[in-house]
Amino acid sequence: MMGNSDNRRLFGTDGIRGTANTAPMTPEMALKLGQAAGLMFTRGSHRHRVIIGKDTRLSGYMLEPALTAGFCSAGMNVTLAGPLPTPAIAMLTRSLRLDLGVVISASHNPFEDNGIKLFGPDGAKLSDEAEAEIEALMGQDLSGRLAGPEHLGRASRLVDAAGRYIEAAKFSLPRGLRLDGLRIVLDCAHGAAYKVAPAALFELGAEVIALGVSPDGFNINRESGSTAPRQLCEAVLEHGADIGIALDGDADRVILADERGEIIDGDQILGLIARDMAEAGTLRGGSIVATVMSNLGLERFLARRGIDLIRTKVGDRYVAEVMREKGINLGGEQSGHVILSDFATTGDGLVAALQVLSVLVRSGKRASEACRMFAPLPQLLRNVRYAGASPLALPHIKTAIADASTQLGTKGRVLIRASGTEPLIRVMAEGEDAAQIHAIVDSLCGTIALATAEAAE
Repeated sequence: MMGNSDNRRLFGTDGIRGTANTAPMTPEMALKLGQAAGLMFTRGSHRHRVIIGKDTRLSGYMLEPALTAGFCSAGMNVTLAGPLPTPAIAMLTRSLRLDLGVVISASHNPFEDNGIKLFGPDGAKLSDEAEAEIEALMGQDLSGRLAGPEHLGRASRLVDAAGRYIEAAKFSLPRGLRLDGLRIVLDCAHGAAYKVAPAALFELGAEVIALGVSPDGFNINRESGSTAPRQLCEAVLEHGADIGIALDGDADRVILADERGEIIDGDQILGLIARDMAEAGTLRGGSIVATVMSNLGLERFLARRGIDLIRTKVGDRYVAEVMREKGINLGGEQSGHVILSDFATTGDGLVAALQVLSVLVRSGKRASEACRMFAPLPQLLRNVRYAGASPLALPHIKTAIADASTQLGTKGRVLIRASGTEPLIRVMAEGEDAAQIHAIVDSLCGTIALATAEAAE
């Protein structure tokens, strides 16, 4: 069982997130965040610079100028990139030698929510410790530390941001490899990749049937994208496509559909890329990194090929941290975050999809054949909402979890954790017996729900 044990209150698993124009996701908070982060990342005498990107949510128009004002008041110059995928901002932060990168996005959440993610000069998401330091600064009176009138920052737009990212994504393919002859359905979830992803695939020679490319500020992730792939699957069958690609709102994750309209999740994608890299001799460390949520089937598939699976707690930035610590160049999550550190510092849905397309082109196989690495073990995940304190600390809840783990033994596992972004307890079990897994999850959810109800009385 893993959970958040640090003292951050604003920052969760993936930055700060909440309902737009409601605490904490307000312009006042964004202003303070810009000031605090700007001061923290002012190191040296050079003119410091930050880049801000966003997805297509209406509330981005509210948060972007507030952040800009905060950074300018801290003496930082601000580069505005407009709607771009999260990995594009991470890439630009590093390639332009900036001091900080910011993405305004709530990823796969509905339009009502928004969030703010921060990237350091190396293009990596900030550590828990760095976020805690920024949060502490936000609670202080910073007026005496802000820039004087002659040292205020300026704001400008980066007009070629999209083109830079498209070329970087294309560079991840083997030299000379093209996608000519591939018919691809691409669902951009009306999100940040609605221009760059179709353009990249088209430039590489693919026939692209684009969905989710008409953002209006309200429709991001609505019945589309990686968390709602039904229309992707239907469109693949309707158009006789070779493969379907679904990105989420900020395009840091990807889910695929084969030519039969059947889903290929992040674990299968990780397995495919790991095998391909291992055969090419480019998989560093003989290992990949994934979270506690990845299926046991993936772990067993990799083990048969001499590849270790190192697990972290949920969150792609924790995966990235372990990858950097151990010198590993592939990691990700079942949800579709795939990090290829030879090309990106964070999850990149487009780059991951291109690696799969590369395998299809080089092998000549259909997606249904090339992308099915293993038969996943039955896995069931349910959420239990709670109010107040997390019920996971209660003794009888701990006992119930231990009993469930004992039942499964070495043939499965139980994972209970608190969500990093919502007041939810996530209950997951997997094993070889589907009926047993359902019974265990039902029992644990019932026990946790009862404890929550009793605590509320």
